Amino acid sequence: MRENTVRTRLSEGKPVFGVISPTIDPIIVEYIGLVGFDFYMLDGEHGALSPAHAEHMVRAAESIDITPLARVRSLDEKLILQFLDTGIMGIMMPGCTTADDCAALVRAVKYPPVGERGIGPVRAARYMLGGMSQQEYIRHANNQTLVLPQIEDITALDHLEEMCHVEGVDGFIIGPRDLAVTMGFYDSPSHEEVRKVIDQIIEIVVRHNRIVGTVAATKEQAHALVDKGVRMILHSVAGLISQSAKAFLS
Repeated sequence: MRENTVRTRLSEGKPVFGVISPTIDPIIVEYIGLVGFDFYMLDGEHGALSPAHAEHMVRAAESIDITPLARVRSLDEKLILQFLDTGIMGIMMPGCTTADDCAALVRAVKYPPVGERGIGPVRAARYMLGGMSQQEYIRHANNQTLVLPQIEDITALDHLEEMCHVEGVDGFIIGPRDLAVTMGFYDSPSHEEVRKVIDQIIEIVVRHNRIVGTVAATKEQAHALVDKGVRMILHSVAGLISQSAKAFLS
């Protein structure tokens, strides 16, 4: 298992920039890495992306030194295991609203004694043919793999302090669109009430020395978020294409 350079940068207090996309084409991963992004988040919630696709996407990410992460559609420990076994170096889990959700995610992502992830001669472990012993690999994987519950339901705010205390959770990713919908704003997350809640979430997570991430559509938004303490900035592949196409065609 390689070093998780995103985790290293985050541990140094540096921001990291990446994309999230449901595409199953490894070439897109290479494009994103070659233009300078830090991570590629495979979207296994909203797309048709499976662990079989993920394996090829991870190979592409490794070839150009961009960190492969994944959003998995549900808190299914066996499905999470399949994504991790391909070499995914962190899991973002949608819909987490309680400390119990966070603890279940840690158990699924981490090997014993931290969690309950099963071990086998899989790609993430170099099929047990690499230079590490099994014990060394388990320790290395537990140190390198990110656990990132996603906050996208207003009910999570009532439990966020407790969620921040769950051992093994590295940080939280805010999903503004779904958050806004659960607050009754169905058109967009641009409402003042939604922005205030997002700021409140950021403040709580930063105060507990956890990573906080969210999406930014422009460099101005990204700068403002970093100034507030956000350290993981996500864009979408579709959004990047749309922005550059509109700028070119205009």
